[in-house]
Amino acid sequence: MALKTIRDFELEGKRVFLRVDFNVPQDKQTGAISDDTRIQAALPTINFALEKKARLILASHLGRPKGKVDPTFTLMPVAERLSELIEKDVIFPDDCVGDGVKKIVREMEPGSVVLLENLRFHPEEEANDPAFSEKLAGLCDIYINDAFGTAHRAHSSTAGIAAYVPDKGVGLLMEKEIEYLGKLLESPERPFVTILGGAKVSDKIGVIQNLIGKVDEILICGAMAYAFLLGRGLAVGTSLVEEDKAKTAAEILSRAESRGVKILLPVDHVVAKAVEPNAETKIVSSEKMPFDLMGLDIGPKTIELYKKEIGKAKTIFWNGPAGVFETPPFDQGTMELAKAVAGSGAMTVIGGGDSVSAVNKAGVADKITHISTGGGASLEFLEGIKLPGIAALES
Repeated sequence: MALKTIRDFELEGKRVFLRVDFNVPQDKQTGAISDDTRIQAALPTINFALEKKARLILASHLGRPKGKVDPTFTLMPVAERLSELIEKDVIFPDDCVGDGVKKIVREMEPGSVVLLENLRFHPEEEANDPAFSEKLAGLCDIYINDAFGTAHRAHSSTAGIAAYVPDKGVGLLMEKEIEYLGKLLESPERPFVTILGGAKVSDKIGVIQNLIGKVDEILICGAMAYAFLLGRGLAVGTSLVEEDKAKTAAEILSRAESRGVKILLPVDHVVAKAVEPNAETKIVSSEKMPFDLMGLDIGPKTIELYKKEIGKAKTIFWNGPAGVFETPPFDQGTMELAKAVAGSGAMTVIGGGDSVSAVNKAGVADKITHISTGGGASLEFLEGIKLPGIAALES
């Protein structure tokens, strides 16, 4: 891909429109930011631009205000937190376009920062409206996209704006995402093991199809495993399962086998009546799932089997937890996998919010090579889909 990065531009005194992903989780009652990981992830690019004396205009969405001004989704708390982190005032206008915003941007000093109000207060943002894209473009000299988490969306601020700004490129975070995810597809060190979990197999079908032939082994876990077990003709009790995907899962298993790619399924499960803290649990094999219980985590034999395969890997990609890890005692499988991945010595890439939470909870995030900030975007990238937010920047 012929992409420029923020390093390729003379930034001093220039108005740089930096699309960031500040869609942070907040406390529902107070609006306080409960996790500032996404703000922290943007700091290297922000600090780089400020060191080069750019006039920095930050733009993001927050939540789903459905194209209307909704004070619940104001970026004000983000502006306050960012100001603390960069130890600098952050100018915060009450909109992202309009005469007031133009005046503020015009009067900016080199090395100063503006954070625009929520882009999604305007329906034109998600509609990728050309007139709105042009208004955003009119604020800047250089456009930089550092919001990998929204790169799979063709919105005005992620794609449309690029048509109106000749000088455009990616930020340091986006560059890193493309580098590590690109390595998985193009030049992984082998053996390359992928771990896929989470609730829905439908979210991962495209990824599995594209990775067959690129990976050596796929370890399936989480509720999505039950579609595969069902496809093999096994009972799954009251487990969460996409029954309509059982046939597709069986076809994937058959295709992988014909391509010499191993797909491992759980051999045992932690089962219970319901998802409840400290529920009464049993360990059962995949062949003996009780009709009135649900699988909520992988069992000890599966943990050991998967840990053994992880230990042999030179490259690992992991997306999706092994069980309902938010509720003990159904967190053990996910925690054990997190520790095994972190201790593997392989190049490790984690994608997806739940997997990121899992490595944080296990206290091993600092031992992971790359933690992707884009759940849906990283999956689509690995499906081989051209992401609009990246395609718009190709020269």
